[in-house]
Amino acid sequence: QVQVVESGGGLVQAGGALRLSCTISGGNFDDGFDDFALGWFRQAPGKEREGVSCINWSGTRTQYTDSVKGRFNISRDDGENKLYLQMNSLQPDDTAIYYCAAAPSNGIDCSLDGPDFDYWGRGTQVTVSS
Repeated sequence: QVQVVESGGGLVQAGGALRLSCTISGGNFDDGFDDFALGWFRQAPGKEREGVSCINWSGTRTQYTDSVKGRFNISRDDGENKLYLQMNSLQPDDTAIYYCAAAPSNGIDCSLDGPDFDYWGRGTQVTVSS
C-alpha cells in the first residue's frame, strides 16, 4: 500500500522560511522511486487547489507557478524516497494546506495539473502571519 506523508508545515511570520518534506513508500515506490514525477500543490481556504511546483523523474526539470518563482525550490532525494520544498520569503498569500503528489513518469514529465497525479498525501498546513 502506497503511503504519502508530508511534514514540515507550521506557523511562520511573513518573510520567514519553511522546508516541507514528503516521504513516499510502498508499492512501486520502494524499488522505483525515480520512475515517478513529483509535485507540490496547495489549497487555501475558499480557493481551488493549485500546482505550486513539480520535478521530473531525473530531477533535471522543474517548474514553478509564477507566484513562487525565485522564492521556492523543489528537490528530491531518490535514495531516501523523499521530496522537498524549500520555501523562502513567505507571504500571507502562501497560507494553505500543502500536498505532495506523485505520477508515473511514463505518463508525464513535469506538470502543475492535479489530475495528472495518481498518489496524494493528506497535506501539511502552512500559515504565514503578517
